Amino acid sequence: MRAWTAYRTRLAAEHGPRWADPSTPAFVGIDRWGHITGGMVPDSVTRAIKRISTRAGVPLAWTGHSLRTGLASAARRNGRDGIAIADQGGWARHSRSMLGYMQIDDGRDDNAAAGLT
Repeated sequence: MRAWTAYRTRLAAEHGPRWADPSTPAFVGIDRWGHITGGMVPDSVTRAIKRISTRAGVPLAWTGHSLRTGLASAARRNGRDGIAIADQGGWARHSRSMLGYMQIDDGRDDNAAAGLT
């Protein structure tokens, strides 16, 4: 709660009292010049990931889909329910497209037939 309060207090101090209002978006979009653009939009995450990875010197082409792939792959690997993965990842329940996001780490350890007798 302290971190949230500090975040909103600083946001209001630096960008105007409107951001102290609890009905404003929780997370804000920021343009390339550092100006608040309102609430985040779907592309906000992609832009933030690209900006952060560039600053960190990560030589990968990150997108918003990288996060969805990571969520789907890690959740499946850890035995999470497909419906729960779909709900959290924004896919329709029983989505075939969600399966394309699930990467197999190791064909030997991650084998559907392993342990069957």
